[in-house]
Amino acid sequence: MLSATKLQSPFLCCPLKLSSSPSLSLSQKPFKTQRSPPSFPCIRADLDQNTIVAISVGFVSIAVGIGIPVFYETQIDNAAKRENTQPCFPCSGSGAQKCRLCMGSGSVTVELGGDEKEVSQCINCEGVGSLTCTTCQGSGIQPRYLDRREFKDDD
Repeated sequence: MLSATKLQSPFLCCPLKLSSSPSLSLSQKPFKTQRSPPSFPCIRADLDQNTIVAISVGFVSIAVGIGIPVFYETQIDNAAKRENTQPCFPCSGSGAQKCRLCMGSGSVTVELGGDEKEVSQCINCEGVGSLTCTTCQGSGIQPRYLDRREFKDDD
């Protein structure tokens, strides 16, 4: 048992009082006595500058964690309501891009050696000289950022 009758702590405004009771042997049973209502100690919180900063950072982090997704959701909803008329940047609104293999000619020239040349149809564009724009899928209108990606179910 503790011999001290009071506990001292820097966090308590008033010290706790312990009741001193005689040590009990194993053969004796403790008996219930009428206790006075306990006085709860008042806990003193020393808030220094670092603690206040940490609490403030916590609140700001929670606010930002909730605010950013809400902001993006509202922006996506507003963008879906607006008409998209911006012409596609890579194809300049035409819906087709020049073939990079034949440079738009539709044919490929191969030098065989000894001043021999063979001209054949381009296998990339099949002789057309242009391909469907991969950015706008041939529509000629620049897609919005989130519309550019295709979401595929991997299951």
